[in-house]
Amino acid sequence: MSQASQGKINNLSLTHVEKRKDAKQKPLDMKLMKRLFGYTSPYRKKCNLLIVMTLLRSFMKPGMVFWMAYVLNKLSMTGDSSWAWTGGIVFFALMVFRGVLFHFRKRWADELGEAVVYDLRKQIFAHLQDLTMSYFDKTKVGWIISRVNSDTENLRRGIQESFFVTIVMGGQMLFAAIAMLFISPKMFLLLLPLALVLIGITYFFRTRLSSLWRSVQDSFSRVTATLAESIAGIRITQGFVRQDVNAEIFSDLVSDHATYHLQAERMAGIYFPMLNLNSQLFRALLVMVGGYMIFEGGGTNISEVLLFIFLSDQFFAPIDAIGRQYNTALTAMAGAERVFNLLDREPDFVDADGALKIGDIKGDVEFRNLDFSYIEDKPVLKKISFKVSAGQTVALVGHTGSGKTTTISLVSKFYLPTAGELFIDGHEIRAIDSASLHEQMGIVLQNNFLFKGSVMENIRSARPEASDEEVMKSAKDLDVLDLIQGMSDGFETQVGEGGGNLSLGQRQIVCFARAMLADPKIMVLDEATSSVDSMTERRIQVALEKLLEGRTSFVVAHRLSTIKDADLVLVFSEGEIVERGTHEELLVQRGTYAGLYRQFAVAGEV
Repeated sequence: MSQASQGKINNLSLTHVEKRKDAKQKPLDMKLMKRLFGYTSPYRKKCNLLIVMTLLRSFMKPGMVFWMAYVLNKLSMTGDSSWAWTGGIVFFALMVFRGVLFHFRKRWADELGEAVVYDLRKQIFAHLQDLTMSYFDKTKVGWIISRVNSDTENLRRGIQESFFVTIVMGGQMLFAAIAMLFISPKMFLLLLPLALVLIGITYFFRTRLSSLWRSVQDSFSRVTATLAESIAGIRITQGFVRQDVNAEIFSDLVSDHATYHLQAERMAGIYFPMLNLNSQLFRALLVMVGGYMIFEGGGTNISEVLLFIFLSDQFFAPIDAIGRQYNTALTAMAGAERVFNLLDREPDFVDADGALKIGDIKGDVEFRNLDFSYIEDKPVLKKISFKVSAGQTVALVGHTGSGKTTTISLVSKFYLPTAGELFIDGHEIRAIDSASLHEQMGIVLQNNFLFKGSVMENIRSARPEASDEEVMKSAKDLDVLDLIQGMSDGFETQVGEGGGNLSLGQRQIVCFARAMLADPKIMVLDEATSSVDSMTERRIQVALEKLLEGRTSFVVAHRLSTIKDADLVLVFSEGEIVERGTHEELLVQRGTYAGLYRQFAVAGEV
């Protein structure tokens, strides 16, 4: 990848992709393998049966070769034709049995791999739900999707194919070696130096292949992450005519992935032929040594040499398959490393043991000398102190980046204070059970996120047990029932991904109805009316007053018309509260708030 292209990618990427850890990861880490196969524990009976079946199957081919050679030897020595019938019938029975073993080995291995991947994906998803907001702030969606999709698929292949196929092939080699040792210890000695060569070749290539296959997966993860980001931002791309720039960036990422993939395949292209050459060299030596032993005497006959050659095929034939399974295993290990890195990622904070499960809260909120930083030594909030009584409405005002949204994120316990304290109903927020707090909060954010599904389902997501009538009542109380019923299919109108098919105003109406249905004690509105037209805003303003009545409310807005009736207005600037008071009190002070108010008055927003 060119330096210029790399610079473009770095500039475009606003999120973080986890760095590779090649130096720390062994090609086949036994601890990693043990942890992976720990997921087969709930299916131990099936796994044990599979191992027994693979061991039996690994014995079959060498056994069948040995049997046929034995029958041919008997025919040549005794001339008894009954051996031909006996040999054929037994060989056919062995073939049928081998086919049955293959069917159930393949079927049960596929079922086992599917079960493990199912469990892993459930665990990954559940773990993602528990991670704190800071993780998602710096991690690309595509990177996470890659963990759930491609990496777990690689684990599936490792379990379904690599493990059991390697047992079959390895067992076949072992049984063939035992039979060859039984037939001719002298010729078997030829295997020993070649076995050392095989070990040396594998040792040389395994680290290099492991590193390359992890690079392949890392580069593919970057491709996936950028693709997901590009699709999500397609309106911006087309709106600013960035198609060519984005295409060039994506082309460089795909080229980067292709380069790693080709390097891995080229390395594998050297590895496998060398294994094959080693086996062919053994066959050539075997013919020469076997022929010498036949014609020079020593008790070796041609049937023993032929049987030894047939068995040597059974010994060397699996080498190529094992080499390819080793590649699959390396890919699976790279996937396991990345999946377990995600699963081992701890949330920035967890509820303390015995955290208080607060019941019906009143809604008293107090900040005491609170500091907060997303990045160490770069404070976003500094020495924030204020107190809100239950049922009061607090308006947070200030320029973009002044700390308003961070403040309400702390109230919502999406983050914890870096220093200082935050109290809800007199309980420090660190000591409160997060779920019990979130159940009593209603949130309408600036980016009106809706799930794919119907409008009814999206509103009901605030309270899944709510009936259709209760959902409709929340819209009626908000005085937007007619607006929702006026959509293409009313409450059954389908919402596309990210809120598609609905206008910005319609999305906010659905979000407001969702908040109304939750019946929260603490209400958070972040730019809640920024995308609603003036006529719609006037209609829901009265409903908002009803929604906020008796609830502690935090309102973040650039439209000062939405906060004039607040009990307390906090004016933020560079992470500090520079003014506080009611709307009228702040106007009298002729400070920052008054200046903002004049700007909105000129714009007709008041």
